[in-house]
Amino acid sequence: MKSLDFYTAFVQLTPSLLEALWLIIVLSVCAFALAFGVGMLIALGRIFGKRPIQTVLTAFLELIRGTPLLVQLLYVYYVIPEIFTRVIDLWIPDYHMNLSAFAASVIGLGINYGCYLSEVFRSSLLAIDKGQIEACLALGYTHRQAMFHIVIPQSFLISLPPLGNYFNAMLKDTSLCAFITLGEIILKTQAYASQTFLTIESYTIAAGIYLIVSIPLGQAVRLLERRLRKHV
Repeated sequence: MKSLDFYTAFVQLTPSLLEALWLIIVLSVCAFALAFGVGMLIALGRIFGKRPIQTVLTAFLELIRGTPLLVQLLYVYYVIPEIFTRVIDLWIPDYHMNLSAFAASVIGLGINYGCYLSEVFRSSLLAIDKGQIEACLALGYTHRQAMFHIVIPQSFLISLPPLGNYFNAMLKDTSLCAFITLGEIILKTQAYASQTFLTIESYTIAAGIYLIVSIPLGQAVRLLERRLRKHV
């Protein structure tokens, strides 16, 4: 039976995985920024939009939440560019749209998590007492000013802990981006394991890197949640 060789795997694989770790951190930040914007727009549209807008947004939420994230990533990477290519080719012959794995990952993760964040924002916005808006209107504020200066800042504080949890989850879900050829931790681990046959060692090291990042992040979110409970 072949003995385990964690030392060799650690020395050879870790530098590559640390580069990939930086990539997934940048990816997570970009995708979460997109998710934040998408989620806030959907939440505001479902609360204050007219009935047709609410219906369209609800249908979109059901579509995204009803399909796996992996399928959505594959669709964004392979199908969306093909659709755009065929449509634009009607006016511009021989046009071909290319979408990088990184861009597809940002879009796929951002839209998927944006739908889930919209529920966080929606519940936090509805948690603010409507009397505060009425008081602002009585003081001469417009409805928009009341929302952006009073309601949204308070709702953001309420939503911070779940936002941290979703960011932690997104960081781990970046592993799915290996299926669209993004050179992140899992793809590099697969390549190394197939070349060296150090399968146990490779995937154990990869799991360890995810734990090193996700555990402190989870602890920070819980600490933030405890502190916010004293002020919200």
